[in-house]
Amino acid sequence: QLQASGGGLVQAGDSLRLSCTASGRTSTMGWFRQAPGKEREFVAAISRVGKTHYDDLVKGRFTISRDNAKNTMYLQLNSLKPEDTAVYFCASTNDGVYSTHYEYWGQGTLVTVSS
Repeated sequence: QLQASGGGLVQAGDSLRLSCTASGRTSTMGWFRQAPGKEREFVAAISRVGKTHYDDLVKGRFTISRDNAKNTMYLQLNSLKPEDTAVYFCASTNDGVYSTHYEYWGQGTLVTVSS
């Protein structure tokens, strides 16, 4: 079971940190987002040993990290833009960071960025 939290309403240029806590040990974990009226898209992924992979749209602004001892993954969102507004989902997979198939999904947390 995955539990995402940390979303909220912020202004453009602000920062936010999302958290995703798993009920048990996980392998690769990832963040996805779904904006209103759009399909869900990949944001970032991190392996258990810390290898990361980012979508080009967020590279340099978002940072994914994890604390295995706490079974928790984080997503630091900096320099937020209105187009980052979306429901952010966390997920896990037994594959690597480039996987397109995630077996387990948490509920989303809403991030709203005002201009």
